[in-house]
Amino acid sequence: AKAEKQLSLAIGDTVHIQESCEGEGFWDIAFTFAFIACLFFHQSSKKERFSQVQRLMWDLMEWRSQLLSGTLPSDEFKELKQKVTSKIDYGNKILELDVVVRDTDGNILDPERASVISLFRAHEDATAKITERIKEEQSNVQLDHSGVSARIQSSPTHSLYVFVRNFVCRIGEDSELFMSLYDPNKQTNISENYLVRWGDKGLPKDIEMLNSLKVVFTVSHLQISLVCLGYLWKVIAENDFLHTLLNKVTTSRGDCGGQGLWVTMKALVGDIVQIRKEYPHLVDRSTVVARKLGFPEIIMPGDIRNDIYLTLHSGDFDKYNKTTQKNVEVIMLVCDEEGKVNSICLGAGDRPVNEYRSVIYYQIKQPRWMETFKVAIPLEEMPRIHLRFMFRHRSSQECKFSSFSVSCKLISSFTHSQTDMDILHVFCVFLQGDSKRMEAVSSYLSLPSERTHSDSHKGSTLMRSSSSVCGLSVSSRDIFTISTLVCSTKLTQNVGLLGLLKWRTRPEMLKQNLQELKLIDGEEVVKFLQDTLDALFNIMMEHSQTDDYDILVFDALIYIIGLIADRKFQHFNTVLEAYIKQHFSATLAYKKLMSVLKTYLDVSSRGEACEPILRTLKALEYIFKFIVPFCLFLFQGDTFQHIQDIVSSLLRTINCTVITMGREHTLIDFLMETFLLFKDLIGKHVYPSDWVTMIMVQNRVFLQAINTYAETMNHKFLDNNNFEVQLWNNYFHLAVAFITQESLQLQHFSPTKRSKILAKYGDMRRLIGFAIRDMWYKLGKNKICFIPGMVGPILEMTLIPEEELRRATIPIFFDMMQCEENHSGHFRKFENEIILKLDHEVEGGGGDERYMELLQSILLECAQGRPQLLTEVQHFVTLVTGLLERLLDYRSVMSEDSRNNRMSCTVNLLNFYKDINREGMYIRYLYKLRDLHLDGENYTEAAYTLLLHSKLLKWSEEQCTLQLDYQTLQSQRQLKETLYNTIISYFDKGKMWEEAITLCKELADQCEMEVFDYELLGQKLNQQAKFYENIMKILRPKPDYFAVGYYGSGFPQFLRNKVFIHRGKEYERREDFQSQLMSQFTSAVRLNITTMPGDDIKNSNMQYVQCFTVQPVLEIPPRLRNKPVPDQIINFYKSNYVQRFQYSRPVRRGKVDPDNEFSMWIERTTFITAYKLPGILRWFETTVSPLENAIETMGQTNEKILTMINQYQCDDTLPINPLSMLLNGIVDPAVMGGFAKYEKAFFTDEYMNEHPDDRDKLTRLKDLIAWQIPLLGRGISLHGKRVTDDLRPFHERMEECFKQLKKKVEKEYGVRELPDMDERRSTRPRSMLRSVRQSICSLAGSESFIYKVPQYYQQFSHCSIANYPPPSPTPPLSVRIQPSDSPLNQTNSKMCAYNY
Repeated sequence: AKAEKQLSLAIGDTVHIQESCEGEGFWDIAFTFAFIACLFFHQSSKKERFSQVQRLMWDLMEWRSQLLSGTLPSDEFKELKQKVTSKIDYGNKILELDVVVRDTDGNILDPERASVISLFRAHEDATAKITERIKEEQSNVQLDHSGVSARIQSSPTHSLYVFVRNFVCRIGEDSELFMSLYDPNKQTNISENYLVRWGDKGLPKDIEMLNSLKVVFTVSHLQISLVCLGYLWKVIAENDFLHTLLNKVTTSRGDCGGQGLWVTMKALVGDIVQIRKEYPHLVDRSTVVARKLGFPEIIMPGDIRNDIYLTLHSGDFDKYNKTTQKNVEVIMLVCDEEGKVNSICLGAGDRPVNEYRSVIYYQIKQPRWMETFKVAIPLEEMPRIHLRFMFRHRSSQECKFSSFSVSCKLISSFTHSQTDMDILHVFCVFLQGDSKRMEAVSSYLSLPSERTHSDSHKGSTLMRSSSSVCGLSVSSRDIFTISTLVCSTKLTQNVGLLGLLKWRTRPEMLKQNLQELKLIDGEEVVKFLQDTLDALFNIMMEHSQTDDYDILVFDALIYIIGLIADRKFQHFNTVLEAYIKQHFSATLAYKKLMSVLKTYLDVSSRGEACEPILRTLKALEYIFKFIVPFCLFLFQGDTFQHIQDIVSSLLRTINCTVITMGREHTLIDFLMETFLLFKDLIGKHVYPSDWVTMIMVQNRVFLQAINTYAETMNHKFLDNNNFEVQLWNNYFHLAVAFITQESLQLQHFSPTKRSKILAKYGDMRRLIGFAIRDMWYKLGKNKICFIPGMVGPILEMTLIPEEELRRATIPIFFDMMQCEENHSGHFRKFENEIILKLDHEVEGGGGDERYMELLQSILLECAQGRPQLLTEVQHFVTLVTGLLERLLDYRSVMSEDSRNNRMSCTVNLLNFYKDINREGMYIRYLYKLRDLHLDGENYTEAAYTLLLHSKLLKWSEEQCTLQLDYQTLQSQRQLKETLYNTIISYFDKGKMWEEAITLCKELADQCEMEVFDYELLGQKLNQQAKFYENIMKILRPKPDYFAVGYYGSGFPQFLRNKVFIHRGKEYERREDFQSQLMSQFTSAVRLNITTMPGDDIKNSNMQYVQCFTVQPVLEIPPRLRNKPVPDQIINFYKSNYVQRFQYSRPVRRGKVDPDNEFSMWIERTTFITAYKLPGILRWFETTVSPLENAIETMGQTNEKILTMINQYQCDDTLPINPLSMLLNGIVDPAVMGGFAKYEKAFFTDEYMNEHPDDRDKLTRLKDLIAWQIPLLGRGISLHGKRVTDDLRPFHERMEECFKQLKKKVEKEYGVRELPDMDERRSTRPRSMLRSVRQSICSLAGSESFIYKVPQYYQQFSHCSIANYPPPSPTPPLSVRIQPSDSPLNQTNSKMCAYNY
């Protein structure tokens, strides 16, 4: 900003408009935003979009100056305003903003002052104009602004534009280039040929065609190949047939050696009419059109086509008395009955020719030509036309005829064909030596043309000439085959449809043909849609004086409309619309259509059976489209009231039909169908997403209708006698679908759009949500019918982020709990359903921390009034809150790049579901975890994950419960065996052959002892033997392990202030691991220390990451202990099946003496993970055992007592209350939890037997309990000196409790005595006081030790014999610190002291 009233904006800044005003200020704001948009596009490397917006800005700036000049006449001002609004609307579209609907003057249309129909039309017009503008901008062509034709709007046709630039082939002769579209999948051509005649000089034969060789291929899809074939006027020496050559061409990608065809291609959307309009710079009148072999997806009215495509398929010619096979050339002519020759089209873009000559294959007995060409014949000439094929042998010395074939009349050859179906014809071959006789039509036209089925199988056993007529002998050894494809809009081979189209020839069959129209294949009917509709309306008009055929014609029309409504033929809607607007001319048909329609409605209103009424109502839209135009044309002025009365009468009849339903049970059906219809309309997104105004008007209508229907339901279907569960169920599902639809989720909109919607329409979610709540509470005892079915929809509604809506609807959950509790004595169904649905909804984006807080507080508040439910509700709230926390964590990391975080959250969820016994959800997340591991190639971890699923299965024939979408029904044995095989393959890839062997043994045992499948047993034993061999022969690198600590509040809860042990990949260095780790947390700070950070770092809002290498502690399996074990086996256990890890660092204590090797100390920290590694993750959190936690807690309590004693000894002004509460909380049995719970948990024989390694820790805990007594005595003594008279009774009771406690503890754990703790008055050395303090308060749970290690110990190497493991430290029985110069420390390297 350079001036006072300017904004300083940067890319990405958001500008909120508080208010806007008319006039110049609006333009300033608009252009500020446009400038920012241009900067954004430019800096985002969207150069094309930048240029687009830049051009738009220049246009608007120029027009703005003209509008503000005030010099334009009113008509020019109005026209320019229209251009500006059109440009702005176009800009909104490319910026993906909402459509703005305007009136004819360009002003924004007020939906309150417009009907729904006019609003809809305005949206259509706006969208059409914007679409047209976009096409205009893209093609830089000024299109007609009158609108887009029906053909353009919905045609699924595509076109391929090809411009031939050059052709290079070293042949030195004239050639013909045939280009066509080829489908490699179907191995067939799908378009006409485009023919280019190329001269021997390397230029087109027609030099005027240079740089004008353009063709458009029309196709229905673009997954095709463009194939070009060059035909030379010489004998082809190679034996490859055309179809073989095409297969080679479409699959080869070899070097052309400088030869080839150079073309420019562009895919165009639309048919030929559309692309000529939209791409005139590409497609002009000189551009050749190569049509599709077959019809397009839709046949528009007026599209007339009568083409026949012939393909020379193959032949089988005998060599007779020759020593070699003949070089056969086929010549084809199209002749009439008099022998006159008609033209043949070899390819699009070429002049017609009188005959067709085939390619010649050198000495081939069974040539396969597969050459296609077109015969275009006028419809009236079809009955008189036949084809004549002649064959001759070609060689360098001779060129003479040797055989001759004739086909019969063209129509008779295709009597069995469909509209565009390939038909194969096998022709007879006639022999004749006189070529002049061959040209006489009379000599062959009466002969049979096609071979019979029996003749085609006689083969060489027949004689050479089986008959002779008119000098022509039939060859039994020679066969000639062609295929035909008829593409005709006037010729149909369907007898039923042909009878209807030609109804005047046999009027006595008219009734039958109308009735049988429904039996005709729909595809055939829609292809001849115009002719069929013309025939139906002609029948109606020519029988205007009678009603004999009115109902039949009406039913046929309804059938056709219903056919087009089918999804299969829905793209023919455009054809029907075009027919109504452009071709429908039956002026008096409206009378008969209205008559039959009214008859049907009258019958239905009387309650009588009327089978066609439903189909009629569905087709009502098009029935009125046939009726209304001619009504408007015929009844002008005052008589228009007449047509209005007719329509009103029809509508009254329809209304009466619906109203009478209320007198019968069909009202329920009507309401249910209506609810389903509304729900379907809401879910289908009837309007484009940017038609916001239309969508909101629709929603307002839906809301009013739903509330109206709700009143009817309350009035008629609420009492128990008339209660309809399905009706109410449909209502609730409709209401929830309405409230959760995307167009009403205001939180996704910009603030401006949100405020506009709220101002005009309000928040419809709240209105319908309150209505749902009220309807629910009216159900009374019928509520149980909707539990658990409605739990999911209600949950979906409560997850909407609208505070008042949530507060109003969450209590429904408590009502459901009460309802099920009263009915069943529990609410387990509700609980199971909400857990299941909550998982899906939160993963899909619903819910947040505020929802979790509201759910917890509202349910607990509701439960206060029902004491008998309070405990269960509290348990439920704890359960759901825990699930929500994990689901929100899971959702937050799913979009991150950190696969580790996704795995951690997945494990948290699957463990949660395991703990609450939700097996289905547990298995679901197991497979999600498995997929994450496979993505990272963590095959070992993927195997351990699947192993958890297999442990849920038994070796039995009991059927499995289908837990996964892709799971098939099978027994537990089958599934477990499948899982084991998969797990074994994963362990094999992860080189964990020890685990794979264990599973192989279990499978082998099942094969041998249970199912007796010895063949499979042998396979498993061989596989097991292979794994044993791998263990001994294949080197397995040992992975490194890393301790990673995440400190600071910046981390999510599942990482915050926790330490994890990570298993590295093979050959992964710490530097690489740490680099990859830090890339996941780009804002984190790396800690370069290996000790535990302080509270300042832990409580910081930042992220701190600590990473260092730790060493796994070998745990030898019992079966290998005290036995000579090979290194290959024992080495595996040094880095696998480990749970304890150590980190050692050198430290110095006391005076540094470089000459004394014993002055160096080693600080060793031991980490224990929650599970052994490897496991279902590549890392696990370090844990503290319950016993260690007890030791830590007792030490902290003693530390707290000691600290407070010191404080009160040093400061006489401190209030007595904190000391009173601390001491009383420990010694008073009424409030003491203290160490009594530790005695019950740990000081038992059962615990000692199960945890023999914890003996030293138990001694330490007892010692801490014993030391607490003298501390309490000192504190109570101090308390007695400071207590006031009013607290004297309290102190006396505390003393009495302490005496009992002291007696008990000293009896169980011995007597401890404190020295004088007041350092100010004490004569003892301070080192002694610190030693006692450590004895009283040491936190042994950290398992951090200091060792004084001589240098020779540092050089100690591990033995490979299992009974000599490396020495490991053992905690001391005494907690006293040994002085550093003690002889004991010089002789025993295992003595250690706790370091705090």
